[in-house]
Amino acid sequence: MNAVPNDEPIPVIVRRKEGTFSARAATRGLPPSPSEPSFTLIPAEATRMTPADIAALSQAEDVEHVWPDLPVHTCLNTSVPKINAPRVWSEAGLRGQGIKVAVVDTGLDDSHPDFAGRVIAMKSFVSDSARDDNGHGTHVAGTIAGSGAKSGGKYVGVAPEATLYIAKVLRANGSGSMSSVMAGIEWAVLEQGVQIINLSLGGSGPCDGTDALSTLVDEAVRQAGVVVCVAAGNEGPEERTIGSPGCARYVITVGAMTDTDLIARFSSRGPTADGRTKPDIVFPGVGVIAPQAAGTRLGTVIEDGYVASDGTSMATPHASGVAALMLQANPQLNAEQVKTLMLAGAVSIGAQPNEQGVGRGDAYLAYQKAIAALPEPPPTPQPEPQPQPEPQPQPQPPGCLASLFGRR
Repeated sequence: MNAVPNDEPIPVIVRRKEGTFSARAATRGLPPSPSEPSFTLIPAEATRMTPADIAALSQAEDVEHVWPDLPVHTCLNTSVPKINAPRVWSEAGLRGQGIKVAVVDTGLDDSHPDFAGRVIAMKSFVSDSARDDNGHGTHVAGTIAGSGAKSGGKYVGVAPEATLYIAKVLRANGSGSMSSVMAGIEWAVLEQGVQIINLSLGGSGPCDGTDALSTLVDEAVRQAGVVVCVAAGNEGPEERTIGSPGCARYVITVGAMTDTDLIARFSSRGPTADGRTKPDIVFPGVGVIAPQAAGTRLGTVIEDGYVASDGTSMATPHASGVAALMLQANPQLNAEQVKTLMLAGAVSIGAQPNEQGVGRGDAYLAYQKAIAALPEPPPTPQPEPQPQPEPQPQPQPPGCLASLFGRR
């Protein structure tokens, strides 16, 4: 910020201590725009301010933080069988039906046959249309919940009957701002009531989880009980390369692995800037095949309507799909339990904790953990015993003497 001329406004996110404060009141009349929203999960709002105004505002008693509104970007089939999702489909009959998943990304090509009938709401926070003009969001959504219809069932997502809610927060070039992502998250949580949010995006690391976006996603988990799955990032193999919001405490931070159980070289590593182990878990993120948005060039074309792509962005939707299967199996699970049980069902691939977390996620083992956590059904009430009637003495037939005395 110090290198910016004092008269040039820059984007910031202001967190207030009390609800009466308005950051825009300090911006000397700068007009608000759709990219400068206010938030509910944390008492904050995005705005643009000069460095001089920022310095003055930071000293105000009712201001807790002034964060820079940093840029975020995308974090760019054997993968679904690799995590045993088809076993959950066949043995348990679970495919994510009724589970509401938000994809906060570059939008969606909702005309792709793999999403027919399951896109409930779409909204853009960066442009007039929520349609995907990058390809990233469509690929991610397909890994979560694609039906495989266009491929004749070949390329099916992890939870192919889940319903989708699309928040477009990244532009055609795959970039956006923290505040646009935060606005999309609040729309999904507060207006749409989703159960799972997929964030295949992030900023550069390292971070300690106290930035604006990490703070808000942690509140989405804690306040609203939403499962949030976040890409670790693609800045590996160096340590301390996980950025925001992957460094948030309560989210499920996902690294990428190959189909031969090796950590992908590009997958960002922990620890976080404050020393916590991250990522939490890894899923396949190399050569993942999923739907292609019409007119986009993401990845390598495999066949009509499908492309293969690499990245922790591609690993993360596997985790979101597994969470959907778990919630369908046990709707009483809260967000913390979903994370705990998903991690408990993971299988180590022999890497270090700050590379693999606990290991490779497994949909079937996570499903088993979910059903094991179901509460015991109450005992079946036994019928009350019915009182038996007292036996009545039976009249005896008259003997010979009685017959004799009875004669006249």
